Amino acid sequence: MIVTLNDTTSAAVGNRLVSLRDEGGAVALGRVLTLVILADDEASAEAGIRSSNVASHEHPSRVLVVLRDNDTDGRAGLDAEIRVGRDAGASEVVVLRPYGGAGARPDTLIMPLLLPDAPIVAWWVNTPPAAPSQHPIGRMAQRRITNSMHCPDPGLVMAELRENYAPGDTDLSWAGLTMWRSILAAALDEPPMEAVTAATVTGSPYHPSIALLAGWLAERLRVPVTMEGVAGDDAISAVVLERESGPVSLARANGSTVAVLSRPGRPDQRVNLPQRDIENCLIEELRRLDPDPTYGEVLTRGLPLVEMA
Repeated sequence: MIVTLNDTTSAAVGNRLVSLRDEGGAVALGRVLTLVILADDEASAEAGIRSSNVASHEHPSRVLVVLRDNDTDGRAGLDAEIRVGRDAGASEVVVLRPYGGAGARPDTLIMPLLLPDAPIVAWWVNTPPAAPSQHPIGRMAQRRITNSMHCPDPGLVMAELRENYAPGDTDLSWAGLTMWRSILAAALDEPPMEAVTAATVTGSPYHPSIALLAGWLAERLRVPVTMEGVAGDDAISAVVLERESGPVSLARANGSTVAVLSRPGRPDQRVNLPQRDIENCLIEELRRLDPDPTYGEVLTRGLPLVEMA
């Protein structure tokens, strides 16, 4: 069900939520967090809502979507939309459309709608602010999720995030690396226990996951790591770890969901390694509401160690 409220206030939206809950029997007791989605336009907002609906089956939430202020010359105001039931997955969704300058302080818009005693997660579906932790909503949030892979200039966004990193920041491109990191770590735990002397990460020169994976290897292994861009690749295509007995490589053809793990003296092994979608990355990031120190170390200390081929 979708309820539209024009020229309203956040307090009125909150009261309508309560009445809908009483009328329909929906309860907020099972909501584990408040997810605040900040979007530049309607299309981005709808994409964020679809992803949050999928994530809600593992993380039931109250989802507050705040669109960019339509700063017209007229008076300030707020239009809102409440979605419950099948239109909101396992969550309840509130879409806020401020105009005329009413969205200059988005934190004041969402305060009456926050779940009591529940953590707050902020997610920028478009280009994030240079310092998410200094954004009015970012200051309120325990976790701040960005999506640099869908920004016009991912490299610039990643550089700004590194410069202004604060505990609690994370990026969906980091969650996209979980399976790569797990397979590589498991391969190095097998005999022979030899030290890695150098590493190379190959893939799309525009995908931030490549830089983060190279930074993770550089920060953890303390060896020279080279990043090689390949035009036409969608994401990471290969990782090669050099050792005395021979290289360990993990390679995935562009567009494939299967990678090949190669080790000296052993037959090649095919492993399931699909490119993760936004929904799965969001689900993973919502599993932890404390700061991710590994991401912080990779972003601030690992990335400067990476060499470009």
